[in-house]
Amino acid sequence: MKFWFRIPLWQRVIGALVLGVIVGLLWGPGAESIKWIGDLFIRAIKMLVVPLIFFSLVAGVAAIGDLRKLGRVGGRAVGLFLITGLISVSLGLLLGAVIQPGAGLHLSPAAGSVPDKAPPGATDMILSMVPDNPVAAMASGDVLQLIVFSILFGIGIVMAKEAGLPIQRGVDAGAIVMQNVTMIVMELTPFGVFALIAWVAGSYGLDALLPLGKLVLTNYLGCLIIIGVVYAGMLKFVARLPIGDFFRGVIDAQAVAYSTASSSATLPVTMQCAQENLGVSRSVSSFILSLGATINMDGTAMYLGLATMFGAQIFGIDLTFTDYLLIAVTSTLGSVGAAGIPGAGLIMMTLVFGVVGVPLETIAFVAGIDRIMDMMRTATNITGDLTVTTTVAKMVGEIDVAEYVSAEDI
Repeated sequence: MKFWFRIPLWQRVIGALVLGVIVGLLWGPGAESIKWIGDLFIRAIKMLVVPLIFFSLVAGVAAIGDLRKLGRVGGRAVGLFLITGLISVSLGLLLGAVIQPGAGLHLSPAAGSVPDKAPPGATDMILSMVPDNPVAAMASGDVLQLIVFSILFGIGIVMAKEAGLPIQRGVDAGAIVMQNVTMIVMELTPFGVFALIAWVAGSYGLDALLPLGKLVLTNYLGCLIIIGVVYAGMLKFVARLPIGDFFRGVIDAQAVAYSTASSSATLPVTMQCAQENLGVSRSVSSFILSLGATINMDGTAMYLGLATMFGAQIFGIDLTFTDYLLIAVTSTLGSVGAAGIPGAGLIMMTLVFGVVGVPLETIAFVAGIDRIMDMMRTATNITGDLTVTTTVAKMVGEIDVAEYVSAEDI
């Protein structure tokens, strides 16, 4: 047992993926008899969604209470975070539509695995976002209504000032507890991946697994475009700073983020890069980077849009224009509520899939390769945090430009 836990989770998941392929190909259609193990894994993930979104999103919004300490800094940072998030998820949808990583694979969803789709009308869509009863919305798992209520609840904590501090501390503690619960449930991932991949390989053959490689490549392409075009463009045209000096100054943070796949674990290195390599003041960098580690997940937002397109393609789900809007909104807000820990993107998929009717089986289908993609997504996330921090610092005069350009000498 100790030997099992000494192996990193991502290595166990990849091993389960390979073993599942072998068993499925050898066993054939009979592998469907162990699919219930994968279904149990999906149910465990669904169990986490409501409390994880509520605590993480409320804690993230409540953290914006520090805006009063920094004035214009917080508002500009949040605005740039939202803009880059929308751009990222739109890019994921575009790449998914053009490259179509799920094309050629047609699976049949299990009974009850397809969530009810949101109302197609624009008016009904807006009305459906506001819950009549937030408790009922939680009980029914209506994640879009839960997001709206969580954001309003977080804003209420901010407005309450000192009176809201006890609740904020409780919410922060709840977010930490749910992160730990999430890590416990993620221990089931190797077993869920093994069972579902064995079922897919046994029922549909080796060709069914080729789209997964295409999905990985598309994910990396999307992240590289975000870093090389969106972030570089922000530095060049908004901050008006040299691009090369920035990337030389943040490479340490990118390396740690890629290896750990955790924005939270990378935060100390990220702050060090901002302050010592990029010349950003301590007050601005500490505030924006801490906020960004909580609410800015551009790589995750892009992937949520891409994964939703992938699931729709392999299960033959036709998406409407309204569905695309819902994906954009929920992916952006879902990335806000995503915990900065490895594998959190899998939990957030349930949020996005649920509003457009993509089968939840897609989650376990991509879980085996999620770590490979999560590493690049996390590197993208922290690069975005540093880009916004540098840009806002330049806007408000809280950056030592001479120290920034000296990054090439580090």
